Amino acid sequence: MSGWELGLLDSSSLKLLGGVVLVLVLATAIARLLGRRLGATSTVTNLKQRINAWWLMVALLGAVLAAGETVTIVLFLLLSLLALREFITISPTGRGDHKALVWLVFIIPAVHYWFVWEHWYGMFSVFIPVYAFLFLPARNALAGQTAGFLQRTATIQWALMVCVYALSHAPALLQLPIAMELGRDAAEGSAPGAGGATGAQLLLFLLIVVQGSDVLQYVWGKTLGKHPIAPSVSPNKTWEGFIGGVLSATALGAALWWVTPFTPFMAALLAFISCVMGFAGGLVMSAIKRDRGIKDFGSLIPGHGGIMDRLDSLCFAAPVFFHTVRFFYT
Repeated sequence: MSGWELGLLDSSSLKLLGGVVLVLVLATAIARLLGRRLGATSTVTNLKQRINAWWLMVALLGAVLAAGETVTIVLFLLLSLLALREFITISPTGRGDHKALVWLVFIIPAVHYWFVWEHWYGMFSVFIPVYAFLFLPARNALAGQTAGFLQRTATIQWALMVCVYALSHAPALLQLPIAMELGRDAAEGSAPGAGGATGAQLLLFLLIVVQGSDVLQYVWGKTLGKHPIAPSVSPNKTWEGFIGGVLSATALGAALWWVTPFTPFMAALLAFISCVMGFAGGLVMSAIKRDRGIKDFGSLIPGHGGIMDRLDSLCFAAPVFFHTVRFFYT
């Protein structure tokens, strides 16, 4: 660990972000070369849009990490709210759900992320899956609209679990090094917003591995993909893409062991688990989109779709990564 820090960024984190920037520079150069040779085809245009969006996302991530844990948590709260908006927009909710939706969007996420900021693991871990889970259907029942009650309530609870609870485990990684150093119980008494550079390295490791797996699965699938995994759900997801992408991202995770508290073997194992969970997240969200008859959750990110189209894999990988690290390293 270096002797200086800029917010949550130390020299190791900056090296990691620098590596990502170099990859984006190379990708930008390749996209421009393809544009000159092939012209403004839809594929080239989409590729350029994706790369430009990645530039913005990486710049935003670096900026909030440099600003500190509080700003980083606020960013993920905003991402959760945007994801909720996308999810609820495509969901079968009715007028009787409006008061429950007020709690869903304006109250519960803010309270939950406050527990994350407070490093209050006990409430962070049970507030949504216990208290909010029981409260929301009771609030919905008071509205008196029974038609489609089970489907509407389940949809609201599912949206909250995925868009808020699951995603919030990513910024919660910032507090894990405190638990590693002081022990689990002492970590709950640590100062709000006191996450440091080691936590940022865990977050960057997870983001690079999971998002890298998405990109590598796409590349392997486009080049070698022949056998769809679930053609009725997502015909573009192939066994060749899945195996090649996950193994490549696992190797990437092993190569990044130096920025984590893990050995190369554990870094590879955690990367592998995260990639498999990320694939599961993408598959589940594809099934939801098929069910609702849509291609993307939204259009906020050019070339990628909506927030949930970009974060679906992270929503499934982050909770498993967080609790695995917490169980074995604190």
